[in-house]
Amino acid sequence: MSESASAATYWLPVVFIGLMGLAVLVYAVLDGYDLGVGILLPLGEQEESQRDIMIASIGPFWDANETWLVLAIGLLLIAFPMAYNQVLMHLYIPAAIMLIGLIMRGVAFDFRTKAAVNHKLAWDRIFKAGSLTTSLAQGYMLGLYVMGFRSGWETQLFSAVSALGVTAAYSYLGGTWLILKAEADLQKRAARWARRAGRAMLVGVIAVSAINPLVNPSVFDRWFTYPLVMFVLLIPTLCFLAFIFNDFLLARVPKTNDRHSAVPFATVVIIFLMCFIGLAFSFYPDIVPGQLNIWQAASANASLQFILVGALIVIPFILGYTAFSYWVFRGKSTKLRYH
Repeated sequence: MSESASAATYWLPVVFIGLMGLAVLVYAVLDGYDLGVGILLPLGEQEESQRDIMIASIGPFWDANETWLVLAIGLLLIAFPMAYNQVLMHLYIPAAIMLIGLIMRGVAFDFRTKAAVNHKLAWDRIFKAGSLTTSLAQGYMLGLYVMGFRSGWETQLFSAVSALGVTAAYSYLGGTWLILKAEADLQKRAARWARRAGRAMLVGVIAVSAINPLVNPSVFDRWFTYPLVMFVLLIPTLCFLAFIFNDFLLARVPKTNDRHSAVPFATVVIIFLMCFIGLAFSFYPDIVPGQLNIWQAASANASLQFILVGALIVIPFILGYTAFSYWVFRGKSTKLRYH
């Protein structure tokens, strides 16, 4: 094998796992906040106006946010087909449940304003249930992945904790998104929701951080080998400080002239980034923990080179229209209207 072919064999899987990681992270943040808004949706008879504003805050974005999930799964399928088969084999049922939740959300979003007025609350309940179902399913799948798809009650218990943790994380994002997009009483409620969700997420992050090294000896060695431990422990330290800072800030929302309303959301994004870096550091280069690394799972070089051309064209376009849509619909939300 020539030196250039050898280099391509090494670097192409690294590039694709980086692109897939980017898609997963962006999906978790963007679809995470709109799932969180759905989870937080109040269902009181007198809270219809607040529900309208909450759904309006995600109206221009929620459907496009799911593009990143499609991109991540597509990259997994095309660039790492062996991993795709192995992962989906274990996650078939929770993935199907997640899709049911996403369908519930899509149907409810459209029908809540087109159905009879006395059915609107029912569709809002379906939207909330779909958001909760999707979040729990994604958290459960993450737990199974971290546990290396082992069987046994320990894996099921950990996956259940992970499901609750991811749901709390999305609620945390959703609450801080509403602080950015809402005003008056809804903004104050969002701050209270976000504080509670943030504390629940912190408990989940601590649980995952404690259990992961215990069940995966290779992860323990990676995190606690001297002198590397002196540097990598900065990740959980920064994450913990971000939680404390945000809790302090949320207790003081709203501020005069809506100052710093974007800071809580930006801080949660940083927390998500730190958690993602921690997981990536724990398992790289494995794409299926303890079973398959990225080079074993990768497609042939010729296939990866061909796909890379398309990816480098498509991904900047997706990033561009995402940034453009958020710029166009910046500012506070008003009631969503259909014409």
